[in-house]
Amino acid sequence: MSALPVVKKFLRTPEHRFAHIPDFPYQPHYSEIGGLRIAFIDEGPRDATPILLMHGEPTWSYLYRKMIPVLLAAGFRVIAPDLVGFGRSDKPASRKDYSYLNHVLWMKAWLIANDLRGLTLFCQDWGSLIGLRMAAEEPERFARVVLANGALPTGTMAVPKAFKIWRAFSRYSPWFPIGRIVKTGCVHGLSKAEIAAYDAPFPGRAYRIAARLFPSFVPTTPDDPERQRNEQAWEVFKRWDKPFLTLFSNRDPVTRGGYKAWQELVPGAQGQPHAITRNAGHFLQEDKGEEVATAIVRFMQQTGG
Repeated sequence: MSALPVVKKFLRTPEHRFAHIPDFPYQPHYSEIGGLRIAFIDEGPRDATPILLMHGEPTWSYLYRKMIPVLLAAGFRVIAPDLVGFGRSDKPASRKDYSYLNHVLWMKAWLIANDLRGLTLFCQDWGSLIGLRMAAEEPERFARVVLANGALPTGTMAVPKAFKIWRAFSRYSPWFPIGRIVKTGCVHGLSKAEIAAYDAPFPGRAYRIAARLFPSFVPTTPDDPERQRNEQAWEVFKRWDKPFLTLFSNRDPVTRGGYKAWQELVPGAQGQPHAITRNAGHFLQEDKGEEVATAIVRFMQQTGG
């Protein structure tokens, strides 16, 4: 395992920024990883079957507020971390501290530090680019995977036009309103309070470095530095015989159709109740959170969870 990066300077969002977050009563827990504080929600009985909810870009664990109650009511333990640079987690101050590999290293170290096992992984967006690597590199800790609107790109496939537009916007736009960006990825929109909740972790430009950089870290060319490690992860999933479910939505221009390769190549995906979540955009956790959570519960019950 590669050494954790040494981060000399970071920002920490003041806690008062989270004082009026709607419908998110969960107290954060913290782990110190490589000198950084990683925040996470951990709800439900400690000895219950755990579900790991991995958010993407530019969201944080608040994204899962509609799903958590359904999963808790079914008797599961629910764990939802904030990626480094997002939510309540620390935000390195230098652009040089951010990379795809560093985020995998941080989250894998967090996983090991908390000794999480028997996990059902639910991942979307960058939660899949990082979460699927975590599962491939620590497979003994995962019992099953649910993938929604995500991928594990190797830089050898065509890049959707919608993603190219998003990547250019994140790189060049002088205006980067996080909450409104999340809203554009939802079919049913967001309230002003919800938009404010997505803005909360980012009180200034210096806090948004990760959100700005993540689109540029997606492997889109064959010479990408993470191509080889993602191809190695794919080899693990081509032998993955544990349950694997896809729950993509029908109105995401970036990942639409991305489930096909997983259904074809992953042994554990054969015969599973894959579904398309209708009338949901990129952030299907917002548009159809309860429906998605109910599908996860059903899948876990059918596969011995």
